[in-house]
Amino acid sequence: MGGTTVDELLAELAALDDPRVRAVNERHGDDHGVNLGGLRAIAKRLKTQQELAVALWATGDSAARLLALLICRPRLFGRDELDAMLREARTPKVHDWLVNYVVKKSPHAEELRLAWLADPDPVVASAGWALTTERVARRPDGLDLAALLDRVEAEMKDAPDRLQWAMNHCLAQIGISHPEQRARAVEIGERLQVLKDYPTPPGCTSPFAPVWIAEMVSRQGT
Repeated sequence: MGGTTVDELLAELAALDDPRVRAVNERHGDDHGVNLGGLRAIAKRLKTQQELAVALWATGDSAARLLALLICRPRLFGRDELDAMLREARTPKVHDWLVNYVVKKSPHAEELRLAWLADPDPVVASAGWALTTERVARRPDGLDLAALLDRVEAEMKDAPDRLQWAMNHCLAQIGISHPEQRARAVEIGERLQVLKDYPTPPGCTSPFAPVWIAEMVSRQGT
């Protein structure tokens, strides 16, 4: 079947590279110029192919890595393999897709969440917070929400951007999903003022936690 070797796919991705898309992506810290709709169309054609996904990841090319994450089998990656992949995934889109499309579906997700939360690398730690936010929303049993708020209160204000963003999302999610913690989450957000002035397009919800919490709670009617 044609079009399924790594070299052929790299050539196909190179042909789809659009300088305008690349320019927009570079403003967000990404380094590829392939429209994500085109990328998903290739993935739909390829379907699931774990060996090909591993080979695409190994190229180090960001567009190839995004494609790999769309065609892999998340449960086949080992814990150490996922840890190594995260540490290699320095661009935001590859990092986010790896966490959301692969690690969250892995049997190693909880073990990695705990390890990454304690990691001194802020980009790695941000993945731990993203996995924690997922648990806050969907599987909060066993989480110490008050202790998470303690950490956010102590660390978020001075955290690097990616880590700060992930901690802020967790703060907002605690306030949205857990009424008993809502007043404290809002108070922390108001006092720290993180992302209060973040430019928000019309029709979108501000990432400033007190506004975000209020908006989502009003939608839920809780």
